[in-house]
Amino acid sequence: MTVWNARACAATAALAVLAGCASPSDGAAQQATLPSPFPVAQEGPCCGPVTPAGQHLAQILDASDVEHLWQNERHVDWQTGEPDMPADWKGRDAETHCSAFAAAMSVRLSVYLLRPPEHRLGLLANAQGEWLDSAAGRRAGWQPVSSLEQVQALANQGWFVVGVYINPDRHRPGHIVVVRPSSKTDAYLQVHGPQVAEASYHNHVSWSARGSFAADHYADVKYYAHAVPQNQANP
Repeated sequence: MTVWNARACAATAALAVLAGCASPSDGAAQQATLPSPFPVAQEGPCCGPVTPAGQHLAQILDASDVEHLWQNERHVDWQTGEPDMPADWKGRDAETHCSAFAAAMSVRLSVYLLRPPEHRLGLLANAQGEWLDSAAGRRAGWQPVSSLEQVQALANQGWFVVGVYINPDRHRPGHIVVVRPSSKTDAYLQVHGPQVAEASYHNHVSWSARGSFAADHYADVKYYAHAVPQNQANP
């Protein structure tokens, strides 16, 4: 068995630990163990193969139709991204929808991420970032990920991984993205960051993390990972 196949098997086994969705009332969730840091390939894809669970994650993101839904300046149903108010409706909840999109993807993968009704849509990305970094986020099964290589490798293995920037001005929005599988090289990863899907001023189903965040915010982006329940990882 190759090193990468061994890692893939270990990660797939870890996915089996979580069999359901954690919610605020569920108490402490059983936490899957992050796989050991992945060996980085210096040539070719940096961060391991895209496993069947990773392919399923990519299919969920591709099927979201995020490039046409969760549109900027429209009030939307946060779970579907469909407009649910007249086009001339104005308000903070009709600005960008990064946090609503991330929350909707969490629902589709049976992973709890802070979302309505526990928090309103306005300024939700800041609240999600604070929650992910809190004891409540840990109890729900989220774990911080420090290296870009492991961020990309976990997404390739089918983990639900998000990158979030918390705006220090809590009256202004932060930003959150969902990491998607990719076969990029390490050189490309170091320059452009992990591959992500996002709702923003311009929505992208596949984009670079560096392109998703303002230049002066990118260094402050933090990543968190959650194992996807076995019935979702291997449908």
